[in-house]
Amino acid sequence: MPLRRADRLFDILRILRVAPGPVTAASIAAELEVTVRTVYRDIATLQARRIAIEGAAGIGYVLRRGFDLPPLMFTEDEAEAIAVGVRMLARTGDPGLQKAAERVLSKVALVVPDPLREYLNAAPVYVSERGAPVPARRDLPETFRHAIRDARKMRIAYVDEAGRATTRVIQPFAIAYYVEATLVCAWCELRKDIRHFRADRVIGADVLDEGFEIPAPVLTAWAAERADQ
Repeated sequence: MPLRRADRLFDILRILRVAPGPVTAASIAAELEVTVRTVYRDIATLQARRIAIEGAAGIGYVLRRGFDLPPLMFTEDEAEAIAVGVRMLARTGDPGLQKAAERVLSKVALVVPDPLREYLNAAPVYVSERGAPVPARRDLPETFRHAIRDARKMRIAYVDEAGRATTRVIQPFAIAYYVEATLVCAWCELRKDIRHFRADRVIGADVLDEGFEIPAPVLTAWAAERADQ
């Protein structure tokens, strides 16, 4: 999924700030998975906003000494909460969220004061990496999350606990992360009811062009049932 432009601009500043020397547009483009032309446009935008970036195409760019991003102030408890939360994402079996979590930690560490940055990186917390199994198709959790955001139906190939294979058209509306499994919560058009599908048992998935809207009473009843569990 392409980064939003605001995210790209922040990431360019992050890359330049930690770089020991000039960074080429090609190098930035490779890290952010965009075109070199996009990087040139973003650099020009930052320079137009009076961000102290020096350099030129084909040579490389540097962030002038003395430029700093506004600090984010956290207490030590808040820093520990961030460290624990980010590390717990390693247990979800969702590679996309894990990579995003690493970027979050990197961004937070970038803008906090030095003493807190050191504490954040070496917080005395440990989270076991054992957790939900990663699907055979590592992009599946991210695919589900995008379909949920866009309210798009999906066609999935699913194998149940007994080994029976079926094809379903579903309307995904939530993902539930448990230590033992990641569940996709969806309205199943085959069963005409809400079903929970283990992500690691989905062997194929396609996002369809057709949108959906699950009636509010159905979601309310589902949420109430979960609250009672």
